[in-house]
Amino acid sequence: MTEEPLYDTVAAVTGASSGIGEAVARLLAARGARLVLGARRTDRLDRIAADLAPERVRTVATDVTRADDLVRLVSTAVDEFGRLDVLVNNAGVASLGPFADGDIEAWTAMIDVNLRGVLHGIAAAMPVFLRQGHGDFVTTVSTAGMKIVPEMGVYAATKNAVRTALEALRQESTDGVIRTTAISPGYVRTDLGAPGENVEPGSHMPAFAIAPEAVARAVAFALEQPRDVEIGELVIRPTVQN
Repeated sequence: MTEEPLYDTVAAVTGASSGIGEAVARLLAARGARLVLGARRTDRLDRIAADLAPERVRTVATDVTRADDLVRLVSTAVDEFGRLDVLVNNAGVASLGPFADGDIEAWTAMIDVNLRGVLHGIAAAMPVFLRQGHGDFVTTVSTAGMKIVPEMGVYAATKNAVRTALEALRQESTDGVIRTTAISPGYVRTDLGAPGENVEPGSHMPAFAIAPEAVARAVAFALEQPRDVEIGELVIRPTVQN
């Protein structure tokens, strides 16, 4: 019998307490991966971990705006499982509105989480990946950066900044050690919102939004490729989305 390609893969996932992050964690666990789950809402993380194989899952309180939290997430994987194969940079926030609102607090939060949070993850995992001689960065971006629309300007700007950074990282990593994959979802039924907001999953999404499990399958697809194959970017959205 052929072994599942992701069996015993060690993956850390940020924003793992709900939505896409939770779906990725559950799918990777089902395929035999060992996991370190990070998020601010540790109560939710603990419930998810309890549903999975407890001996193969660790949870770490993680605020991606704090570089030390990402170092702790990565260190937990290495200390508990001996290595880190994949970092899924998934944590994100969105606060929509016109520039005329001048909502600097919301803009700053999106920059701190969506952009700095990804950079903190790269900085934390890179030394481990280089030391091991392999590692995958899988990052949740967005179709919002591909089709620019009113009231999503700052959110789209943060996502396009991440897309640019990942392309530069890809070009710096053509020795085969590091693979980078940008996953750009369209409308997905999640509770994505500003930090601290309590939003019902999918409540602000159109009825045609797809399930987060669809995005998780795209993540698994990228990771399952042979080491000499890199899926640089995947766009996944509802078939009826403009």
